Order: sequence, then C-alpha cells, then structure tokens
Amino acid sequence: MKATMTDSYLNFANSALGSRFASALGLPKPTVLERYREGQPVVRGTVLLGGGANPQLLPALAAALKSMGAQTLAHAQLPQWTPVANQAGLLTGRWALAEQPGEKVKALLFDATGMTDSSQSDALYTFFHDSARSVLSCGRVVILGRAPESCKSARQATLQRALEGLTRSLAKELNKGINVQLLYVAEGAQDQIESTLRFLLSPRSAYVSAQVIRIGLPVAAPALPSDWNKPLSGKKALVTGASRGIGASIAEVMVREGATVICLDVPQAQNELDQIVQRLGASAIALDISGPEAPQQLVAAAKAQGGWDVLVHNAGITRDKTVANMKPHLWQMVINVNLSSQERINDALVDSGALSSGGRIVCVSSISGIAGNRGQTNYALSKAGVIGMVQSTAPVFASKGITINAVAPGFIETQMSAAIPFAIREAGRRMNSMSQGGLPQDVAEVIAWFASPASSGLTGNVVRVCGQSLIGA
Repeated sequence: MKATMTDSYLNFANSALGSRFASALGLPKPTVLERYREGQPVVRGTVLLGGGANPQLLPALAAALKSMGAQTLAHAQLPQWTPVANQAGLLTGRWALAEQPGEKVKALLFDATGMTDSSQSDALYTFFHDSARSVLSCGRVVILGRAPESCKSARQATLQRALEGLTRSLAKELNKGINVQLLYVAEGAQDQIESTLRFLLSPRSAYVSAQVIRIGLPVAAPALPSDWNKPLSGKKALVTGASRGIGASIAEVMVREGATVICLDVPQAQNELDQIVQRLGASAIALDISGPEAPQQLVAAAKAQGGWDVLVHNAGITRDKTVANMKPHLWQMVINVNLSSQERINDALVDSGALSSGGRIVCVSSISGIAGNRGQTNYALSKAGVIGMVQSTAPVFASKGITINAVAPGFIETQMSAAIPFAIREAGRRMNSMSQGGLPQDVAEVIAWFASPASSGLTGNVVRVCGQSLIGA
C-alpha cells in the first residue's frame, strides 16, 4: 500500500542538508518508519532472546518464531534457549561471544514470565544494557510477562507491574523508529501468542509503541489461518465510515488480508463510497447508523450474506464547542453516532446471530477519550465510552465466542488533520516518541490484527496508535 507523505519536515530532516541543519539546531530528526508491504517477511533480521529467572514461554516462542521463518540468537544469560530452539527446528547461536558486543539485531524478545521478585530485576538490566545499542533502525522490542492481577503472590505482581514502567521508558530511549511493547500472557494461553508476535515484530506495528497488551485463553476454538498472508480469507467484514480517510484504509487492508468487505457510510457519501468499493472489489451499504431502524437493517443485510465475521466501528463525527457554548443537539448527535449506535448495533448483531460465533468486533476510540481535549467534552465522552463498552462487554461477548477490542488513534495524517492550524498540527506531529504523525494504514493494521481468526485470545484490549504520544496515559 502506498501512502502520500504530507509531513514536509520529516522529508527535510531526512535529506542531506536537512539532517545537518537539524543536528546543528538540536531539532528532532524523525526516522522514516518502515511500513508493511504485501508479501514481505514478518521480520527482516535476527531476533535476540533474553529472559530472567525461569522463563516459561520459550517453547511457545520457538514454535512461533519457527513458523515465521525468523533467525534467532540467545543472550549469554539464556543458555536454555539453544536446546529449546533446536528442538523446534530453529537454527540459533549465542550472541556476543568472548565478551564482545554482538551483531546488530532487528528485534529483542525478553521472557519475564518466570520472574517473581524485584530482586531478580538485574536480569532485565543486563539484557537491555548489553543490547540496547545493537537494535537496528525501526527495530522491535517485546517484553513478555504475566498480568499482575493474576499473579500468585504480591511480590510477583509487583515485579510484573513494574515491567510497564520499563517498557515506557525504553520506548522513549531507543529512538530510530524502534518501538517497545509489553505482552501479558495468561497461564495456559501460550498457544495464542503467534498472531500478536507476528504483528508486533513486523512493520505492521510501525506507529504503535509503549502499549500493554493482554492475551488470555481463547474465547472460541483457535483457528490458525492456512495462509498467514491472507488470514481473513473466507471472512466477511463490515467497515463503517469507509468512504475516506481511516475508514477507506481499513477497508483496503482488510481486502489485502483476504476478507470480503462491506463498506458502509451515510447516503451523502454515496459517490465516494462507490469509488472505494469499485477500486477494492467490495460492496456498499449507504446507511445512517444513528437511525432507529439501522440495527435491524444491518441484521437483515448480514443474514442475507450468511452472517458477518468482523464488525469494524469506524464511523464517527465531531461537533466541537466548549460545554458552556454547546447546544444540546450537538451533544446528542455526537453521543448517538459515536457511542449509542455502536451499542445498539452490537446488541442486534450478536443477539440475532448475524455476527457469527468466533466473530470479531473492533472499535475506533481516540486519544481524546483517554486524555481529553478542550472543546471536545462530547467527543471525549463518546470515545471514552467506547473504551468502557469494550471492557464491559468483552466477558459478555466472550461467552458467545466473540471478541471485542479497540484502537485509540493519536495524530493521524488525514484530510481532517491537514485542516488543523499549522502550529497545533506540528505540535501533534512532534509530541510523541516517533516525532511524526501516523498514517491511516497504521490504524488499519491494528484492526486487521484484532480481526484475525488467530487472535481469539485478544479481547477487552485498547491499543493506542499514537507513536507513544506524550499526551494522556
């Protein structure tokens, strides 16, 4: 997928003249991020493994990395990796022989699942102290642990919660387009990690950093795709708000992943909608989702197609005013479109069986729903409500074999952001660890990961797509 780069400073700072100019003035020099292109390997380069105490996920990591065709090395503190990797059929070796710095690597994986006390934290220091300078540009770092709320002792929970601080600090230190994530894996859910590792280690996660992701037991029978390049083959997906911007990119990525896509937007956007579906070979529904009849109309449309497998709630509006100056209809309109309509549609599709068992619901929230924004009380309430809906309905839908997750975009380069005044737009671009805005593709890639049939262990997650924005949590 090709994206038009609208960030002139990014291009200038990466030119020969601009690089010298930025260095002389101490200005940020954002790295041009590597983004996924269809058919490319998951990870181009070596993955370096580390671990502390008694790491528990090594066999699962070996199986997943073998499936990806990855090359691996082991840090000296993890000698147990070699026999595990060899048993899985992985060629591996030791990194940093004879006390010399090891070769450059594309990714770091640290298994902290066996760490039960803060006194064991030296293993984290040693691994990252030794390897931090050896990660290539646009590299990946993933730390794996256990969710604190599931830990068997207070000290174990303390150490596992401490990993969040390490993750966020590393993400701010490494630069060069490198991102860092924390993956909490429930006991017994080790077979669910491959889909997430494929996403986090690949260029698909270019603008996602410092996120905490929880993998639990699958809500339905796991279904590994026969072709990881087309994991959504045979699946039918509805994408709302699909006529332009992020919605159009979501539809494009879903088609690339093999899905049959139904693009929905309001009747006023019919022309743009027709252009999208013609280009993608998709189908269209022109419908106002906030209307009282919309849920049942969608149930009928889904059943006419034999049921849908994926529902992506992307449609949303803004009507910005300070609360003191806001008219009641502006409040009601935003809440109805951005939140209440999603609740009604979810209930209708799930209760009727129009969303198949094993289905996926993915919602688009916003960093505004996490941090708030002046003049957006209605919008921030609606987007925070989306997060609340995801977290509160996840266990309800899990009983029906359906997952629900959300993405929360930060500053994304769209027609809407292009209209923001220059100074505010530049602040939005630079106030994150990547020193640039994201692209619609970055949001779409996260949604495709959540939508995968192999992501059955992911539900109730909210992942920010913001380059580790300095705004919010």
